[in-house]
Amino acid sequence: MLDRKGLNVITANKIEEAKVLCQGDSPVDLAIVDLNLPDGDGIEFMTYLKSLTPATEVIILTGHATIESAIRATQKGAFHFVTKPFNLEELMSLIEKALTHKKLQQENQQLRSELNKKYKFDQIIGTSDQIQNVLRMIERVADSDSTVLVTGESGTGKELIARAIHYNSSRAQGPFVPINCGAIPSELLESELFGHMKGAFTGAIANRVGRFEMADGGTIFLDEIGDLEPSLQVKLLRALQERSFEPVGSTKTVSVNVRVIAATNLNLEEAVENGKFREDLFYRLNVIPITVPALRERKSDIPMLLNHFMDIFNKTKGRGLTGITSDALDCLVNYPWPGNIRELENLVERMTILKGQGQVDISDLPLKYKSGKTASTEIGGLEIPDVGMDFNSAVDAYENALILKALEKTGWNRNQAAALLRLNRTTLVEKIKKKGLTPPNEITPT
Repeated sequence: MLDRKGLNVITANKIEEAKVLCQGDSPVDLAIVDLNLPDGDGIEFMTYLKSLTPATEVIILTGHATIESAIRATQKGAFHFVTKPFNLEELMSLIEKALTHKKLQQENQQLRSELNKKYKFDQIIGTSDQIQNVLRMIERVADSDSTVLVTGESGTGKELIARAIHYNSSRAQGPFVPINCGAIPSELLESELFGHMKGAFTGAIANRVGRFEMADGGTIFLDEIGDLEPSLQVKLLRALQERSFEPVGSTKTVSVNVRVIAATNLNLEEAVENGKFREDLFYRLNVIPITVPALRERKSDIPMLLNHFMDIFNKTKGRGLTGITSDALDCLVNYPWPGNIRELENLVERMTILKGQGQVDISDLPLKYKSGKTASTEIGGLEIPDVGMDFNSAVDAYENALILKALEKTGWNRNQAAALLRLNRTTLVEKIKKKGLTPPNEITPT
């Protein structure tokens, strides 16, 4: 029957014979082992077999008198046991379940291997001092269980940093569970974080496990932590202090073993001063601070990042971009990149699809990137290309450059920058927020 299902079956009557067969080139996927063999104990053979190939599934055959030994076998790693006499259909069903379980284990192992490879340190692209400082910090903190606070502008790759820490730590085999605290309505966020019991609120039709419990044995990544409502800040503080919590609608305390990595694009110290973020929670999160630099602060990495994304999208989109001309590269290096690496990645994807083949030239760039060079260097040196230019994009690029120049000149003092530009401070602050401009963080990893 097993042969008819396409399985390659080998049989042995004694342990010594089975040991010889198991040492062949092909690993054994599943072994059906009688507990009582002519020359020894089935559990001892199972232990030997798993020492050769730990992934081998084992089904134990046992009589009623030895059922306790069969249970002991499952505790030592057997998939299941079947009592004799057994029903053939029952055994076939168990065999199929064992092989399915093995396949899932292999797929999970492959996925973990791919994730580990994807988030190795060499996947964080760049040779600039700024990004190398970040890499050195990741290497130092990865194997600790200390809480990490990753700060940086939107699009700088904060989640990539968090994943690199997790997948290079002793928790790499555990789950990495992200949650965007700013993307979930505040009335639902507590349930998302800590879970809820059936009937806890309208719509709670079943018990639900929260992200903290999902991350048990691994890492929880709290993105946009600065957007957390004050009431939830209190509950999160307790969860961080005690690594325990009560699901919504429950009085039972749940304890978890998790590492916490949080991230924000806000200045939390300023939020603490303004009373918008709890000081005790900030210090609990800010055990190890890591600042991810903005792309405009690491312009020397732009050529390497361009090649990296071109390679990715050439493979995934079936295209053949071969590089970028020096004129086009000059424009991109001088562009202020308010959207950081995410914006660069999106641009490369667009160029890969639209250009498809050959080198990217300045004529292939959207207009706002063409005007970026002039706008970010000398404001007075206005030139209009022969092919013309998009007025609104050019004005937007010049406005970005003017605001950045004023902020840099005044050390990011908004009052002084507004006075230099003869703008109302509120207007300037709104423009800074709309354009996603953020000052370099004062804390830099060394």
